[in-house]
Amino acid sequence: MVKRSSLDPLEEARARVKLRYAKAKPVHPGPGTIGKAAMRLTRKALPKKGATLSRLKVQWAEIVGEQLARLCRPEKLTPAKGGRRLTLTVIPAAAGLVQHQSEMIRQRVSVAAGGDITAIKILQGHFSASALNSKQVRTIPLTPEQRDALVSSARGIEDEKLRDALLALGEAVLMADPEDSTTEDSPSLPF
Repeated sequence: MVKRSSLDPLEEARARVKLRYAKAKPVHPGPGTIGKAAMRLTRKALPKKGATLSRLKVQWAEIVGEQLARLCRPEKLTPAKGGRRLTLTVIPAAAGLVQHQSEMIRQRVSVAAGGDITAIKILQGHFSASALNSKQVRTIPLTPEQRDALVSSARGIEDEKLRDALLALGEAVLMADPEDSTTEDSPSLPF
């Protein structure tokens, strides 16, 4: 049942024609918040849980120990059955050692990464020496008196190659930083 409006029928017809051919402007809710936009952009890039690879790389020496940290590096974290898989790049000469200790590495990394590392994949390869976080060896220059004492103590050795090797060894020992040495008292000459 159609009700009649109180408007003039002619006005009503004109309004219907206007509505039929006129396009309405779209209504926009306005810009969203920056937080929502940032989450939408980074949702796929960030993992849903656990440690990120960058955090593992920064804390790698503390997680696996200094010796293993010099032999291998974490490369990527990928989804695996029941968790994530850690891919390690290992120096080829140390691949057997790292393979032998892979379960211990997996357990330590799993604890640090939130308990979801289920497998380790080992790739043999090389990584740059600049990436190593090893301590730089500091040297102290020899004084002329130390150099003369070293040369005079090796003067009695007749074999030239042996004398040169002992001089190089003596220089290396005397130039080493005393903070790095394990003994309390160090002699003035190594031989």
